[in-house]
Amino acid sequence: MRKSVCAVICAAGKGLRAGFEKNKLLIRADGISVLERTVQAFYFDGIDEIIVTYSPDDLKEMQAALSGFDNVKFIQGGDTRTASVYNALQAVESEIVLIHDGARPFVSRKVIEGCVQSVLAFGSGICAIPCVDTMGVKGTTGELIRVPDRNLLVRIQTPQGFYTQEILGAYEKAVKKGKLYNVSYTDKDGNERQQTVQTRTAAQYTDDSSVYNDFVKFPHLCEGAEENIKLTYKADFARLRNVNGAARCGFGIDTHAFGKPQNYIVLAGVKIPSASGLIAHSDGDVLAHAVMDALLSAAGLKDIGHYFPDTDEKWKGASSIKMLSQVVALVGEQGYRAQNISVAIQAERPRLAKYIDEMKKALAVALGVGENCVGISAGTNEGLGYVGEGKGITVSAYVLLAARQ
Repeated sequence: MRKSVCAVICAAGKGLRAGFEKNKLLIRADGISVLERTVQAFYFDGIDEIIVTYSPDDLKEMQAALSGFDNVKFIQGGDTRTASVYNALQAVESEIVLIHDGARPFVSRKVIEGCVQSVLAFGSGICAIPCVDTMGVKGTTGELIRVPDRNLLVRIQTPQGFYTQEILGAYEKAVKKGKLYNVSYTDKDGNERQQTVQTRTAAQYTDDSSVYNDFVKFPHLCEGAEENIKLTYKADFARLRNVNGAARCGFGIDTHAFGKPQNYIVLAGVKIPSASGLIAHSDGDVLAHAVMDALLSAAGLKDIGHYFPDTDEKWKGASSIKMLSQVVALVGEQGYRAQNISVAIQAERPRLAKYIDEMKKALAVALGVGENCVGISAGTNEGLGYVGEGKGITVSAYVLLAARQ
């Protein structure tokens, strides 16, 4: 018979090392918070209940963020992780419990299900991955005093799974600050042995495997994953961008008509001789405008009319290439940067071939990319339509955004 499973999501901390003004789990990227991503990872048929620990300051925002999940229960946390988990364990109704850091939103279903299988087979499941770096032990004055064999070391992750009553009993002992306990284990030769261990105080526990190890027995390791990282510092949050793919793409298109009384047009900030200029509130740089819309679209922002309305005198005759630089900054605030861009110009006149390289250089500078990341093509419309009749110019732009590192 299938055993019921509860996921406890530890979310009562503040994550001060990340340097945000609020709980790091409430930080949003692409319209979704870290906490929502983490809970979503456990929101499938194999998980019967989800418990989220919280700090009173965060409860309303957490409830609003998780309102779409119908099996989530909130339990107030304590002053330490140990206290928070202990509070949650007392509310668990399922036979098996998986305890997970709320700041690990990239955990996969494969890892979660592997943790459950380890509990069923061995009584516990501690997700872990091998150490690839040489590990050292630091002395009190900063010297390297020992280098353990890294083949014997692992990096501990969450989730960490147990039978609920067993880990609850261990936590009960931990919060009472027990001193000496005898633990039983099986050695590598299959012999049953006992070991007397000195326990830590409740405040010293940083994960659940340590509690289990001190009061029950050696826990069993199961397969973790490199991508199952914990978001600890602000730089780690760049990983939230593009979690569903390597990049984001955007498309922009713009058209301007000839008719302005001047002897040039502007494309990518480059002045090009022309019988007349392009009609526009700004300088009429139809290429820059298409690129701006492509960038804004890829970043999920509003179009250029929102940021640079033609009703605002501030933008009358403004340099569009400088406006483009402002758009690049807006996109950067969303955590993205241009990776490459492709532009197609449709113009019967003027002839543009000899200006392409200059346009590429100016566009590359504005976007902060290499010239080899900018492609510009120019063609006519074979005499068809308003372009073919020489009445205007249309530019299409495709952009690829990548997460800023």
